[in-house]
This record gives sequence, structure tokens and C-alpha cells, in this order.
Amino acid sequence: MSVGFELLAEDGAARRGRLRTAHGMVETPAFMPVGTAATVKAMTVEMVEATGAEIILGNTYHLMLRPGAERIAGLGGLHRFMRWPGPILTDSGGFQVMSLARIRKLDERGVVFASHHDGSRHELTPERSIEIQDLLGADITMQLDECLALPAPAGEVERAMRLSLRWGERSKAAFRPREGHGLFGIVQGGTDAGLRRASAEGLVDIGFDGYALGGLAVGEPQAVMFETIEATVPHLPEDRPRYLMGVGKPLDILGAVLRGVDMFDCVLPTRSGRTGQAFTRFGSVNLRNARHADDPRPLDESSDCPAARDYSRAYLHHLVRSGEILGAILLTWNNLHFYQATMRGVRAAIEAGEAMAFAERFAEGQARGDIPPHAG
Repeated sequence: MSVGFELLAEDGAARRGRLRTAHGMVETPAFMPVGTAATVKAMTVEMVEATGAEIILGNTYHLMLRPGAERIAGLGGLHRFMRWPGPILTDSGGFQVMSLARIRKLDERGVVFASHHDGSRHELTPERSIEIQDLLGADITMQLDECLALPAPAGEVERAMRLSLRWGERSKAAFRPREGHGLFGIVQGGTDAGLRRASAEGLVDIGFDGYALGGLAVGEPQAVMFETIEATVPHLPEDRPRYLMGVGKPLDILGAVLRGVDMFDCVLPTRSGRTGQAFTRFGSVNLRNARHADDPRPLDESSDCPAARDYSRAYLHHLVRSGEILGAILLTWNNLHFYQATMRGVRAAIEAGEAMAFAERFAEGQARGDIPPHAG
């Protein structure tokens, strides 16, 4: 057996499930904090666990360059290296090669690129990507795919999709099956429904433990992203998890859940925490704004997270404006807790048959916006 996936409840297209891996269970729908370089930035693993996160994401591109996959393997694997006890999903590195590498040359074999750190030359093929993720000890490994910058000509989108399918076959052949570890394929095809269907059906023919939707949340309107999800999901197996890569904003996540997606990741909650933005049930709060300087209220007095409940906005504003590390820590803590609380809420709503009502209430709260001091 590889990873296991059990559907526990359905509400329309929304699904409540459970993913079994070598390092534990993941309740879905699930949000994965991004631990790109073997750390969820500004957080200890104990703090990440305390938010309710059960699975995190690591990245092949960054870890192969620094400190090196073989070094991590020699130190006992990524779980031991970063002291994270739960499941880890590793991205294949394809997106980062396309977006970060200084110089790159792509062909049928793979991609040769220069490190954005020091210009050193590296090659990433489907086989090498799988090997690196095996060395890291990932519970869920991702196939290597080509990530195009969109918009792109239709011919280029189809070429990249077909190449990604061939790379998916090679990734499957290179993957070492073992208990509790799985390999996910990645659906490509831009926003073209026909290409997405062809990609999905091709991947299902190859056979993967789960299926990801790649190449979305790259600037297209939300409605277009939702249309693409709706065009893709019916062509994926019901008994395998579905993962929307790089999403994202809370309302995007809930909209995708209503359309049948099970797993998500995004740097938004951690990156925003480092730039002074807090997510709350009444929308986002920019702690850089001067209006918070004399505000004694917490971000959310009803939150279970100490960062949201126990520190005044005035203090958080002071930390952010002063560039203090504690500001990034507290706001990241708040944001990750908010995301996990949202996922717990939608899981309970699906079980109760109230997923749509939950999403509508959530959207109303976000639209209401943050309440100024002394407002009625």
C-alpha cells in the first residue's frame, strides 16, 4: 500500500476525507503551511503543530541547492533534520526552476539551470527529482512538470502539458513504492478545459496516488480559476485526493473546497505575517497602518490563538513598525492558526451538510471588514 485516502462525508461536490501516510493521518480538506527550506518561516515546529497543522510542504529545488538532499539523507531525512513529526509533501522543484533559476535550458530530458544562489550548474530530470524527494523522505512526492508563465500561446500550453505527461510517466517509473508513501501527478493545461481534461485523463491512465492541479493562482481572475477547477475535477478519481497547488487566499480555498478539492498550500499566511498583515474572521488587518498605534484591542478576542487574543494592536503595530522579529512571529502564528481554524470549520460544515452556508457566512465576515475602534 502507498498512501491511503478515505472519504468520510460529501456535501455537494465538497468532500471530507482522511489521508493516511507513513507519518500520520491528515484530515481533509487540509491546508499545508509552506516549509520551503526545512522551516516554516518565523515558526518553531511546536508552534506550527499548535495551530492544528498536520502536514507541511518542503521544496526540492531549495533543499537540493542548500543544504543538499544527500546531506539531509545522511542526517536522517527531512523529518528528523527539521524535527517535524508529521507528514511532509515535497514540491518537485519545477516551478522554482522556471521562476528562480538565473539561466535554464529545458528539453525532453529535463532542465539544466544555474542556481540563484551562486550560479552553480545543476540538472533536474524527472528521475533526479524523484530521487531527491526519496532522499528527503517525503511522505508525498510530486512528479516533475513544466510550469509555464501565463498567459502563453495555446500551442505552448499544449506542448508543456504533453511534456509534463511524459515526465509524469518517467516520474512514476522512477518512484520507489513503499508503505505510507505516495506519488502525485500534476494536471496542466492552462485555463483550457480541453487540455485540462486531456491532462487529467492521461495522468489517470498512468495511475497516481493523488492528483494535483498546477498552473493556477498565477494571476488569473478567481472566476477563471474556479471554472478551470470545475472543468478538471470530474475527470479525476473520486477515491484519490485532489490538491490545488499554491492556493491561497481564504475565499479561494473555500471556493475550491466547494468544487471538490481536498488539499492546499500557499506562502500567503507566512509571507503576510512577515510584512505586517494579519488574517482575521473580519478580513485582513494591516498593522503598519497608523490607526492601530493607540488601539488596545487584540486582533480577535474570541480566538484560541494567544497571538490574536493576548496582544494589543498597538503593540503589534509597534513591533511591525520597529522591524522587530517578534512582530513577524506573532503575526505568522496568528495567520497559520486562522487558516487551520478555517479548515476545521469547513470540515465540520461538510460533515453537517452545511458547507455552502459556512462559506457564505465566512465571506460575509470577510466583506464586513475590520471594525474600527469605538465603532458601534
